Amino acid sequence: MSGIRLNKYIASSGLCSRRKADELIEQGVVIVNGKTITELGYLVQQKDKVFVNKKLIHPVKHEYYRFYKPAGYITTCDDERGRKTIYDLLPENLAGLKPVGRLDKDSTGLLILTNDGELINALTHPSVKVPKVYMVTVNAQVKRSELEQMANGIEIEPNKIAYADIQVLEIDNKHTEMQITLYQGMNRQIRKMFEYFGYEVKVLKRIRHATLNLNGLKRGEFKPIKPAQIKELKNFLNRISDEKNSNLR
Repeated sequence: MSGIRLNKYIASSGLCSRRKADELIEQGVVIVNGKTITELGYLVQQKDKVFVNKKLIHPVKHEYYRFYKPAGYITTCDDERGRKTIYDLLPENLAGLKPVGRLDKDSTGLLILTNDGELINALTHPSVKVPKVYMVTVNAQVKRSELEQMANGIEIEPNKIAYADIQVLEIDNKHTEMQITLYQGMNRQIRKMFEYFGYEVKVLKRIRHATLNLNGLKRGEFKPIKPAQIKELKNFLNRISDEKNSNLR
């Protein structure tokens, strides 16, 4: 019998990744035509009605955008404190897209926006070390020994070790400008790493996420990501995943 595997159908709605969809199916929160489905290999037919947590879902066309986040906006849909969000800068037709990761209010730079749940999972899952590159300026001269400690890992929170690849671009008594690459997804990681040594981050801008960068974007501007760029991105993620799996053997 033809059809679409249930986990793929759920993922194609933009709700989550296939792996997360499998978990939802096993939890018994997926209903097809009024019947709870817990079979992972279940095939969805064209006229079937699928509900997840009592909400009707449909496959959607995947959209992908690059967005240059300016300072002063938070990376969320709604804010209970009434602060400005990135969606205040986006047109209504992009309101259904989700940011891949976050940038705090004072940070700027690249955000990937999409409704592709599988891509979001591939870019953010902690087991896959996807590089994110930032331009960072702090308020004083950072010591070489401190940079070495950050490269090896420091405990920024209980039982949370953060590390980073750091290249110093400019340094004097009043500031240090660096290019920093992260492979983790900890909240406010760069700021906390420098706070650990008593420094204040003055500038934090993400310039690259995996294969995508800010080229051709102005602050507050968004542009669709070309199909060739998405293909390049997915190939890159597949290579990282393959390398991780080969190292586990």
